[in-house]
Amino acid sequence: MSKIVKRTLEFFELFAEHKRPLSLSEISKLLEIPVSSCHDVLQTLLELGYIYELGPRGGFYPTLKLDNLASQIAENDPIIIRAEILLRDLRDEFDESVSLAKVTDATATYLLVFEPSHALRFLVRVGDRTRALHATSAGKAILGSLDPERREKLYRTMKLEPLTDRTITSMDELRRNIEQGSERGWYLNREESVPSATTVSARFIWNRTNFVVTVAGPTFRMEPKLDQVVERLLETCRALEMPGVQRRSSPEENTRRAKRA
Repeated sequence: MSKIVKRTLEFFELFAEHKRPLSLSEISKLLEIPVSSCHDVLQTLLELGYIYELGPRGGFYPTLKLDNLASQIAENDPIIIRAEILLRDLRDEFDESVSLAKVTDATATYLLVFEPSHALRFLVRVGDRTRALHATSAGKAILGSLDPERREKLYRTMKLEPLTDRTITSMDELRRNIEQGSERGWYLNREESVPSATTVSARFIWNRTNFVVTVAGPTFRMEPKLDQVVERLLETCRALEMPGVQRRSSPEENTRRAKRA
């Protein structure tokens, strides 16, 4: 990544992390970069209106310009426009975490995350990348999206590290698991990456790109409704793959949604 781009993004991430104005010396120290380099980036951001100075020695803080630009971008993101309502409905129906990730070769980046009302939840954030291809349902879906030759090449480089006592650590078993998932159209992680957590993922293709939708939650909540979750997950992916096809909400679901509002 370009050093300038990386450094600029780190500036904004730093303000998001610390949630307060920061001085030039603080930014330099926290990012471990020379004061002169830090000053150059700050001056450019000041000139472009992305950062303002609170006053002499008052520190710097981002303006709302970046937030306004981000809002405009998000409001017109074609995949988010198509997916947001359907994924929110999926979250509301089961009250579990629902996420959308875009696949790029052997990894994926989360674009949307909807959290449940429960305090006990499966946490991922927008911008995070999927991890542990062999132990997560999203990771398995990514493996399933690859052509056989690319997948076999990747298998030869993978280290099947155990994350729980249920993690798949045999390559033959992983191959069978991915083939099974590809045949049925969905992939399961039953306490393989996090103890007591179950996730299920399915893929859809839009604009010649693979996307993964995941429903996740504690096993004790997911297990009794797993069949229904899988059915609705596949239905949602089919709707996202075919623009204009949307499921009608049942009266019960409308009632639940009204109560949430």
